[in-house]
Amino acid sequence: MEKENFEEWMRRIMERFERLEKSLNNKSEKPDKTIDGEKLLDNQDLCFMLNCSKRTLQRFRVSGLLPCKRIRQKTYYLESDVLKFIREHLKYPKGKS
Repeated sequence: MEKENFEEWMRRIMERFERLEKSLNNKSEKPDKTIDGEKLLDNQDLCFMLNCSKRTLQRFRVSGLLPCKRIRQKTYYLESDVLKFIREHLKYPKGKS
């Protein structure tokens, strides 16, 4: 009887670990946000892409160089607007074009 009891407890523990693992995997993946089929980038995404600070992004927004959208007090950028901004306003390093 002890062996059966032990095996049942082990099965329950393993099921619980599997549920926790699935839950953690689902929360760690950042879902892509889109609007009208176009990808939206947030400040963190853009800071990483452009290697700049949030303050620099704010300067680009205020000057009208980089259009943005506000959704629930969060700033988003359309991927097409970001690519256009990069082509028009950012310089390539010497020797590359």
